Amino acid sequence: MTEQAVKQPTPAEAWELLRQGNVRFVQGDVRHPNQNAARRSSLTESQHPMAAIFGCSDSRLAAEIIFDVGLGDVFVVRTAGQVIDDAVMGSLEFSVDVLKVPLIVVLGHDSCGAVSATLTAAETGTLPAGYVRNLVERIFPSVLSAQKAGHATVNDAVEEHVKQTALRMVDHSRVLHDAVGAGRTAVIGVTYRLEEGRADVVSQVGDL
Repeated sequence: MTEQAVKQPTPAEAWELLRQGNVRFVQGDVRHPNQNAARRSSLTESQHPMAAIFGCSDSRLAAEIIFDVGLGDVFVVRTAGQVIDDAVMGSLEFSVDVLKVPLIVVLGHDSCGAVSATLTAAETGTLPAGYVRNLVERIFPSVLSAQKAGHATVNDAVEEHVKQTALRMVDHSRVLHDAVGAGRTAVIGVTYRLEEGRADVVSQVGDL
């Protein structure tokens, strides 16, 4: 079976499936779908995820758990602070161009350590050492944009970073730009509330 032979959900249908899974997670009524031996065996030749999720690497933000999905359901890419680099963009382009995912979810969360480090650097004028500095530098534009709009808290900055990341992804990639323009794929920004377990849509690029 080829990738093209499988009928994917629409962007709206894909988000509704994820949203329903998150509702179950919040309510403590998870089903753990597609996590058995039969599902594992069915995926040996191909994969047809309904969405790509680009999220923060934080240990509290496991996408398959908070959206109550299983094997083969989502194509997951993670970096600290959901920071974009060439590998991330290549992975997301693969998910759209080859796997034909109809939806990309940019997933941030409350109290993000990478965003907090960027706020601290902005306030003190001192950048962290090592490769963490690279993360902070990439988050800086979002933090400055949030501050310019009068939003000073870390969670305000997280939301702005999610929005800015979704826009940058589409702006920087011809593959993503064309897929969104043709209505084949949509990109949404989502913030995760650590205490409640709730995933809220905060931005949208393309038709949903």
